[in-house]
Amino acid sequence: MSAEITSAGGTDLLPEALLSLMRRSVEAALTRHSAGAAEVSVYVTDDGEIRELNHQYRGIDAPTDVLSFLMDEKPGDPWLLGDVVISLPRARSQAEAFGHDLDRELCYLAVHGTLHLLGYDDEDPSAAEKMAQEAEAVMAELGIMR
Repeated sequence: MSAEITSAGGTDLLPEALLSLMRRSVEAALTRHSAGAAEVSVYVTDDGEIRELNHQYRGIDAPTDVLSFLMDEKPGDPWLLGDVVISLPRARSQAEAFGHDLDRELCYLAVHGTLHLLGYDDEDPSAAEKMAQEAEAVMAELGIMR
């Protein structure tokens, strides 16, 4: 399994230590779900680009924190599970609102997006709670606490 992290401003927009932590976060989520040779691409961008994607694919003309795009490829070796897109400005504001650092928020959003690719849903309160608990379990495994 593997995760590729890129950003709209180039990977030097984010420190290498953070990119590595985000990779490990995604890989931990994949490992917990026995995703084998799955590959996930995580792309960090701005509110404008994520707003366009949100409008194009979900019909919602507003920025959001994270989007997930499941690929149609069948499991194999390697298996391209899908793409996760994260808004850096949203991550910054959410980190501040929740009282933790940006590194934690970006890792959480990467895990959250990966869980969507693995079939988790957060449309109703019960499913959202289950998804949040799973994301926190992954974060705890890595020692990334609030």
